[in-house]
Amino acid sequence: MTTVTEKTPSGQKPDKALRADARRNRQAVLAAAKTLFADQGLDAQMPDVAGVAKVGVGTVYRHFRTKDELIAALVAERFERLAEKAREGLEAKDAWQGIAEFIRFAAQIQADDRGLCEVMGSRPEVMDAAARAAGLPELCDRLVKRAQRSGQLRRDLVWEDIPMVACGLGSITQAAVGPATGRWPRLLEIILDGLRAPGGGKLPRAL
Repeated sequence: MTTVTEKTPSGQKPDKALRADARRNRQAVLAAAKTLFADQGLDAQMPDVAGVAKVGVGTVYRHFRTKDELIAALVAERFERLAEKAREGLEAKDAWQGIAEFIRFAAQIQADDRGLCEVMGSRPEVMDAAARAAGLPELCDRLVKRAQRSGQLRRDLVWEDIPMVACGLGSITQAAVGPATGRWPRLLEIILDGLRAPGGGKLPRAL
């Protein structure tokens, strides 16, 4: 029986190797972008990303046609991390600790990522799409109801209040000067204390 050996043109890698290279390049671009956007915010540029990733600018644009596409990919990754933390919270033995640790985690992510905070303020539609794709609204709803059933979370809270708390802390975590500098963890604990059952006052109705 004659065996046919597939040949590739001189200097050209097989498709499998090319796909592996492409995956590595994409991961390098995302890792570089994550670092740059966390530090510089939305001012970071595609050539800067290419430099940190040690790839050509063309490689960056092959994976992400625009800066907006790259930003959307970074936001999606952040929300996947939030969703994973929410699932961990649902598995926690103590329902209050499950939801409190989720909120702390969400605040810390923003404190570590200037770009994410800027996207929250300027591109809410990107945030909303990423949150829904990750299943975060449902997960937050489950965290809230579980903590309420345990009697530890005030009954008048709704799941939409959780992302509002996290988003509200976003700009505070990024404060470089002023009375809030470095104090957001204290504010977060004050907020968490206000979420505990039974609650010291009645919440206004959401409009």
